[in-house]
Amino acid sequence: MTLPATIPFLGFGWDDALFMLLAAVLIGSALLVVGMRDIIRCGLAMIICFAALAGIYVIAGAPVVAAAQVLVYIGAISVLVLFAIMLTQTKAGPRELVFQTQAAPAAVLSLILALVFAIVVASTTWPTSPARIWTDTKDLAMVLFANYTLPFEVVSVLLLAAVIGGVFLAKRERGDTD
Repeated sequence: MTLPATIPFLGFGWDDALFMLLAAVLIGSALLVVGMRDIIRCGLAMIICFAALAGIYVIAGAPVVAAAQVLVYIGAISVLVLFAIMLTQTKAGPRELVFQTQAAPAAVLSLILALVFAIVVASTTWPTSPARIWTDTKDLAMVLFANYTLPFEVVSVLLLAAVIGGVFLAKRERGDTD
């Protein structure tokens, strides 16, 4: 049995429905990242946010970018953030984040930012044809490693330095009371 091109009773395509579902998951998990009080759960919500973004990249026709999103952000950055959080949390300190003093200014600034975004989107003339998206992995690799070898290596060394710095900061000195 094949699916119809549009969803019955709704009138839009299956790819649009999947995009709306992924966008809702992305926005919901992003709100959970900034709204929850337990920092470990915030990190897990960040992983869900990154996964939904990777799904949107796949729908947009950029599977290489989606794979990089999964490998770099979910596989490396999120795990590193959670690892650093778990290593640096002390038992004496509070486990919850407190946002009461920052809620009102943050709400005002986010409304101003949303207004600026709305003005920019409304006043922009959008192109009718999409830009070139690298869908062939071989072409992307040739451009990345032929024309951008030095920036690629600089970023890799920077990421390595960040990992080493995170491990160094997370390492605790053992005292007499431990």
